[in-house]
Amino acid sequence: MSFVYRRIYKGPVKLVIFDWAGTTMDYGCYAPAVVFVEVFKRRGVEITMEQARRPMGLKKLDHIRAISQQDEVAALWKQVHGKACTEADVKEMFEKDFVPLQVACIADYSALIPGTVETVNELKGRGKIIGSTSGYFTEAMEINFREAKKQGYVPDVNACASDVPAGRPEPWMVISNMQQARVFPPEAVVKIDDTKPGIAEGLNAGTWTIGLSKTGNEVGLNEQELAALSAEEVKRKVERAADGLAKSGAHYVVESISDVPAVIAQIEQRLTMGDRP
Repeated sequence: MSFVYRRIYKGPVKLVIFDWAGTTMDYGCYAPAVVFVEVFKRRGVEITMEQARRPMGLKKLDHIRAISQQDEVAALWKQVHGKACTEADVKEMFEKDFVPLQVACIADYSALIPGTVETVNELKGRGKIIGSTSGYFTEAMEINFREAKKQGYVPDVNACASDVPAGRPEPWMVISNMQQARVFPPEAVVKIDDTKPGIAEGLNAGTWTIGLSKTGNEVGLNEQELAALSAEEVKRKVERAADGLAKSGAHYVVESISDVPAVIAQIEQRLTMGDRP
């Protein structure tokens, strides 16, 4: 036979999955970044905020490991400790320092990013289920949920890195959201994130992906810090962030969560024509 045929999903987007820090909460993604800096400082290793941010989006234990493996950080660690950073060192930093420090400060960075409540309410009004994924561990996520609820944001389903076999860029948190919401196929799902591993998470699950360039880790500045810059400098930083997210494979890149509903409409138009992620 000369022709074969395939199933094509032409229905609506059913499930929209948001990241947390830098996407819906914590403009500039500061809560984890400041703690990573402090964790290494306590070991006598002074890392920069830029070094701390590079692996953002990963499960926090994996993030500490990735920081320690950066060439400049590894060299400094060896200079201070006389040996390479080991897996035992990584686990000790996570368990003894990172977890209590993150739990202690996360509520200080819990303000929702402008447009979050309005966007979520609009999407729910259009019949979408709201999901969420995070590289945070359970105790930190409980605080995020508590603080978000006070401000009017409550996802319908959620998975954090400690709920699944492996964190980003593996797809299990997205798949967990789909299972909880009983939503399929992946074409009916959109994953939204401000980090490259978060985009990869969605791509590996087979979903549509939207990158957020301005409010998250790629720019790494809060509203006040951005307001202190010239319009030209802000534009340059946002464009660089957008380029990085696009090159990581994001189907769409916009500045903030407020831009998401319009993109969902575009995706649904593409679905009616038989397009797939």
